[in-house]
Amino acid sequence: MPRLASFLVVLLPLLLSAVRAAAHSNGGFGFKATLRHVDANGGYTEAQLLARAVQRSRARVAALQSLATSLPANVITTARILVRASEGEYLMDMGIGTPPRYYSAILDTGSDLIWTQCAPCLLCVDQPTPYFDPTQSPTYVRLTCSSPMCNALYYPLCFQKVCVYQYFYGDSASTAGVLANETFTFGTNTTRVTVPSISFGCGSINSGALANSSGMVGFGRGSLSLVSQLGSPRFSYCLTSFLSPTPSRFYFGVYATLNSSNTSTSGPVQSTPFVVNPALPTMYFLNMTGISVGGDLLGIDPSVFAINDADGTGGVIIDSGTTITYLAQPAYDTVRAAFVSQIKLPLLNVTDASVLDTCFNWPPPPRQSVTLPEVVFHFDGADMVLPLPNYMYSDTSTGALCLAMAPSVDGSIIGNFQHQNFHVLYDLENSLLSFVPAPCNLT
Repeated sequence: MPRLASFLVVLLPLLLSAVRAAAHSNGGFGFKATLRHVDANGGYTEAQLLARAVQRSRARVAALQSLATSLPANVITTARILVRASEGEYLMDMGIGTPPRYYSAILDTGSDLIWTQCAPCLLCVDQPTPYFDPTQSPTYVRLTCSSPMCNALYYPLCFQKVCVYQYFYGDSASTAGVLANETFTFGTNTTRVTVPSISFGCGSINSGALANSSGMVGFGRGSLSLVSQLGSPRFSYCLTSFLSPTPSRFYFGVYATLNSSNTSTSGPVQSTPFVVNPALPTMYFLNMTGISVGGDLLGIDPSVFAINDADGTGGVIIDSGTTITYLAQPAYDTVRAAFVSQIKLPLLNVTDASVLDTCFNWPPPPRQSVTLPEVVFHFDGADMVLPLPNYMYSDTSTGALCLAMAPSVDGSIIGNFQHQNFHVLYDLENSLLSFVPAPCNLT
């Protein structure tokens, strides 16, 4: 019997380890987290919140378009992730190291790299927490130049046999440092998980701004992204109303499902396949087939939404880091014309570039009743029927009613303003985006 007991003492940890590994590989791994808007608790007015978000979104779109048009010309530009570090919209907390030090990071579905600023910092920008100090964590390991994750970088560099990364975010922000492995902690108290050997960038030379965060966490489709490294290829979010102080919710792995008690959904779940753009494989492209306004399918040529096979430009991206939706110019012009013809209010002459440009004058109280047309985004196999707050913004200070969309010179981006109060699921294993209306402010 003592021999058996000793055997069990040795065997039990191995069995538990095997069970954990099996649960991880079978999709049993996951966590829940909250998302905070980067401008939450900033004391901004509604108009200021919108203006700041529009400004960030325009910079993000400009960076994406610059990247897409320059890709064939210079191999170094392939290292450029699609956004500036200052242009994210939602923050997620995560712990780095042993013991974990907690940081807020910009969640970005448009890039892959996970990174934070590290001490000693040669050139760093302000952040709300101290810089991560790798010398204080025994689980920190710098990666060699021959490591697979180093080779996954768009443009890996090598210095004294250590893997060095450099990422550019648009024109004015960048991060550079050592690529390393470290233990990360994710989730809330009830679903907190600790995962070893997550590859991340320990940045010692950084420029730009971080929008109240301490770095970025990429949820793109590349091997360096968190969703790829954790090996449970599904995540979802439920974004509260743009002007709501209530945090949004995020689900990963086993918790990322639209058929659970996560949210009280309404209506059927709809799904549409992701489309791979070889020129920009990190991004989540969709096959958009049309737009309806006021029940009328608009006469937009399908090629307006298509990816250009020659250079990868064009196409339609769903993106958590862009606020308003940007439509390729021909599509935007058609949508704008439909609104102008269907809304019986005077069109405002907007000259301020920081705000929306399709705005109507709604006279002061007692205001007349006005009928606003319904908007539907049509995708391959799915229709996203937008609630009124997801496409019209009412400026209470001026009475203006504005379409929360803008024109783009290349491609289209479905922004998070249109995701409000939808539970949106990214299923990478089946290459599907699914969504269903849900009251995201419910806890």
